[in-house]
Amino acid sequence: MTDTPATDETRREFLQTAGATTAAVALGGTASADDAASKGLPTRPLGKTGVNVSIICLGGWHIGDVKDKDEAVKIMHTALDEGMTFFDNCWDYHDGGSEEIMGKALAADGGKWRKKCFLMTKVCARDAKHVRSQVEDSLRRLKTDTIDLMQMHEVNWDNDPEWVVEQGGLAELLKIQKEGKVRFVGFTGHKSPHIHLKMMPVHAWQTVQMPINVCDHFYRSFAAQVIPAAQKIGAGAIGMKSLGGGTKEKGGKLVAANVATVEECIRFALSQPIAALVTGIDSMDVLRQNLKIGREFKPYQGQELEQLLAKVKPAAGDGRHERFKSTIDFDGPYHRKQHGFDTV
Repeated sequence: MTDTPATDETRREFLQTAGATTAAVALGGTASADDAASKGLPTRPLGKTGVNVSIICLGGWHIGDVKDKDEAVKIMHTALDEGMTFFDNCWDYHDGGSEEIMGKALAADGGKWRKKCFLMTKVCARDAKHVRSQVEDSLRRLKTDTIDLMQMHEVNWDNDPEWVVEQGGLAELLKIQKEGKVRFVGFTGHKSPHIHLKMMPVHAWQTVQMPINVCDHFYRSFAAQVIPAAQKIGAGAIGMKSLGGGTKEKGGKLVAANVATVEECIRFALSQPIAALVTGIDSMDVLRQNLKIGREFKPYQGQELEQLLAKVKPAAGDGRHERFKSTIDFDGPYHRKQHGFDTV
């Protein structure tokens, strides 16, 4: 998976286009000031779904990693009360544990929390039988009759776009959608823009999830290549890995390596034409931090954007901080096994 090196002129053109587009999206796509004030976070349209979602989404993997499950529930309830009403999850996160604790949180108090939440999870299978069983597992764990957004997870392999059709998984998911158990369908992946672009014509996807961060601008860029393609079909772009992926150190990999601060990373990602950014939240402190960044968000543009990119560029162009794009080391065990690779 290699990219054609961009010329300085191309970079400048992309920078200018990105600055203009992000400003329009951040200001024009955000809900009214009254809406932001009442719900606690600005919102943006999720593609052509007709739904607006909070610009920051609570990530399912990290909430499932909180050791004190009562604390995890408190974090989710606080997030919803504060206007972070978009929740992410996946069938295989912590062997289903993430969905189970999120289901507990949403079902509490007679299900009032579920009514506040736009709920997304993901299906890992490519064949019809297991797509059906995984969706049913997710419905049961999340204690809901309907999942707002179901995405086909980790489209990271060159033959995944063929497999979702040939093995019947997509057809089964669309059947489940017609049954009313799923409202919208999309796909995710973190490996290569060209795989996302190969997946686009397979179906009229309503969402597309991808890595969006300051290093992505210089290396196998999803923002430059995939977001425009998503816009053409009216799919809502959802960002992830704004900090470069998780780390045991404070913040994320990009923060630990002093590439950029947490605020710079999240603010840059939100400056792209995305509907929302999935962020890892594993404590009340991180929740408060991300809420503050979202509420105070102003798009990077002009000289300020140029200065940030100039600072990041030396550590970005070779992909050292985005190895999830160039190796299988960051692919989940379910998908490794699916493609015949060791799961260790």
